[in-house]
Amino acid sequence: MALTLSERHGFVMQSEIRNMSNECRRVGGINLSQGVCDTPVPDIVQKGAREAIREGINTYTHYAGLLELREAIALKQKRFSGMSVDPESEIIVSAGATGSLYCAFQALLNPGDEVILFEPYYGYHVSTLLASEAVPVYLPLTFPQWSFTSHDLESLVTPRTRGIIVNTPANPSGKVFTREELDVVAAFAERYDLFVFTDEIYEHFLYGGHTHHSFAALPGMKERTITVSGASKTFSVTGWRIGYAVCDARWAQAIGYFNDLVYVCAPAPLQIGVAKGFQELSDDYYRALSVEYEAKRDLFCRALSAAGLAPAIPDGAYYVLADVSQLPGKTAKERAMHILQKTGVASVPGSAFYHDGRGEEMVRFCFAKEDGVLEEAGRRLQLLV
Repeated sequence: MALTLSERHGFVMQSEIRNMSNECRRVGGINLSQGVCDTPVPDIVQKGAREAIREGINTYTHYAGLLELREAIALKQKRFSGMSVDPESEIIVSAGATGSLYCAFQALLNPGDEVILFEPYYGYHVSTLLASEAVPVYLPLTFPQWSFTSHDLESLVTPRTRGIIVNTPANPSGKVFTREELDVVAAFAERYDLFVFTDEIYEHFLYGGHTHHSFAALPGMKERTITVSGASKTFSVTGWRIGYAVCDARWAQAIGYFNDLVYVCAPAPLQIGVAKGFQELSDDYYRALSVEYEAKRDLFCRALSAAGLAPAIPDGAYYVLADVSQLPGKTAKERAMHILQKTGVASVPGSAFYHDGRGEEMVRFCFAKEDGVLEEAGRRLQLLV
């Protein structure tokens, strides 16, 4: 019998986001495909990590993370959502938000369980579900408001429905779910006794007066919600891999055991750096993020419009979907490659965020870059006109 790869390997093929990053590297272009922040890390976060290393905080931590960080996360949840969380039993620190989500799926989903997610979706959500042998079920959002109805949700329910994923602010659409929309999801989850997995990693990137509502803070939702977030975007430390899950103690321990098995622990001194950031940065820091990134959004969306690539203006996160239907090519991948080859600016094919052949007329750009980089990318995109 010939040696072969496992059937499971097909669920974790390299994402189109990384593919385009590699293509960009080959041509020495400007990488606006991957969500890699090149904005500065706050001094207090850097200092906290350095001091932790000097003080010898370099060994294994508790599987749920250092208590100092868990206490800081609990205070942050209370500060921004009003939700009380027990740092001893309701928080698991993991290797990034993706690691947290993977451990949650492993702990709470059985093979064949169905989980609803909104489309366009973040590809790692789908891949992580598939790697857990769960079944993604797609609810297409209606453009341009990225809207949905209670009927849309009801039409997808089967006896195998076990959960729903809510990503707000959303990657790639930039949708910020309103309180009214979340209330619809909450009533639906309660009616069918579902887990709600929320990805709130972009919670502090909000534009145009939009407000982030943490789903678990809604009445009656804490016990069924697994809130996933992290420091990668807020502190521009995507490579540190400090994420966390906040949930009822009934679920947290099992999530923590999977975290111990797969990751052992997140990097100890970096946990301290993030804790210092959560403890010491004022509300002004978080407000300034929204102001700074709204300006980046506007700068880059103007450049897209001038290049004939009409943007779907995002209300949150730091990505923008742009219309590339007028460019050469039959698929989004061909059009993204045309942009890269002609301008040296990398994007992600819109088809990477859909499951059924849609998204071929759009690409996604990331604008979490220094203004000078965005300005240069805008100048290069003018070559498309």
